[in-house]
Order: sequence, then structure tokens, then C-alpha cells
Amino acid sequence: MIKAENVSVKYLMTYDRIQSMKEYLVQLVKGKIQYEEFWALRDVSFEVRKGEVLGIIGHNGAGKSTLLKVISGILKPTTGSVQVNGTIVPMLELGSGFDFDLTGRENVFLNGAILGYSEQFLKGKYKEIAEFSELGQFIDVPLRNYSSGMVMRLAFSIATVVQPDILIVDEILAVGDAAFQEKSKKRMLELMGGGTTVLFVSHSLSQIREMCSKAIWLDHGEMVMAGTTAQICDAYAH
Repeated sequence: MIKAENVSVKYLMTYDRIQSMKEYLVQLVKGKIQYEEFWALRDVSFEVRKGEVLGIIGHNGAGKSTLLKVISGILKPTTGSVQVNGTIVPMLELGSGFDFDLTGRENVFLNGAILGYSEQFLKGKYKEIAEFSELGQFIDVPLRNYSSGMVMRLAFSIATVVQPDILIVDEILAVGDAAFQEKSKKRMLELMGGGTTVLFVSHSLSQIREMCSKAIWLDHGEMVMAGTTAQICDAYAH
């Protein structure tokens, strides 16, 4: 379902304290802006077959989120290639397509359209989305009045209403309160059990052990190890 070959991502970082676009352009013309190369990923290669759940572990800054964005098509690799077969639902920045002046109900249709669902499909699934989110009467309140947890619950409910071929998940199980976390975890397990291929990033080794069939370990943008979940988690823990 997914084949990544020698994927590298390079950023150009500038450490000049520039306060405005005008100052940036002036310094650029003068040739005074200095860049430093930063490699977020270097030569990362792996394959994921249909129905597999791949865990991705590593410390903050290891390149996990960058890798997920490349596979989702949000970022283009500097070098290397990614081949993806099937429909993807990337649950990376939940709620990033929301309009906070619109109600929860209106955002179901807006965010659903951004994810590629038709209006007819969303009308058929609306009740299921609303009930899963547990927002009750708040579904008709503008999102600017929501807590961050309520926004996440709505976003999760929209994103998981279909069964995609590939699901990309970045620390998603920290959504809402303990009861909703348990419910969202159960929903994730249902998707995984239904043949969906999953890429799953989590700082919780217990979650990786419970939910993943294999894993990769990233450190400073490079792959340290790839193998079974037990092998990788045991090595990482030590």
C-alpha cells in the first residue's frame, strides 16, 4: 500500500532576527541573509502492506510528523519517492480545515468536503457524526465558543466516518476526556480490524505495542531500526 524509497526532506533555516517582510527583502538584495541546511529526514525507506499497522517511534524532532506529511502528500520530499495505493485520511492537524465562525453542523459539511466527501454522503452520515462527537446542542453553536477538546472530538468524528484504505494518525488518542479517548481508541481498532492500513505515531510505547503489527524507529531524521513491534519497542526502551 505504501512504499517509501530513500526519502529525504531538507529545510533552509535562517537565524537572522528579521522583523518584517521589507527588512527581509532589503537583506536579501544585499546578500546578507545566511541559510543553514537542516535535514528533517535522510534516506528513509520502508514498505507497508495492506492491513498492516505500522508504528513510528522516536523523540521530539526525530522526523515522525515530517514523514507522515510526506506520505499524506502535504510535503514533497527533497529527494527520494513515495508510492501510495489507495485513499488516504491523514489525521494530522485535526480541525485545520474548520471555520470558527461557523457552527459545528456547518463545519461537518465544510470539513467533510475538504476531506473529499460528497454533500449527499455527509447528509447520510451526519447523524452518526453528531452522535459520535457527543456535542449535543453545541453542534449548532459557532466553533469559536468550543473548547479545544470539543473541536478535536468533532474533527475526529468527521475523519473516521468512512473506512479509508490508509489512515495516518499522529497522537490522535489524546482527544477529549478519558471516556471519549476510550471510545476513539475503540473506533481506531475497528478501522484497523476492517483491513485499513494504518501509520501510527505515538509517544506511548504501550499504545504502539497494543495496536501495531510492526514499527520503525527514527532519530534525528534517520531510521535507526525497522522490525516487529516487540523488537523495536524493546530496543527503544533501553
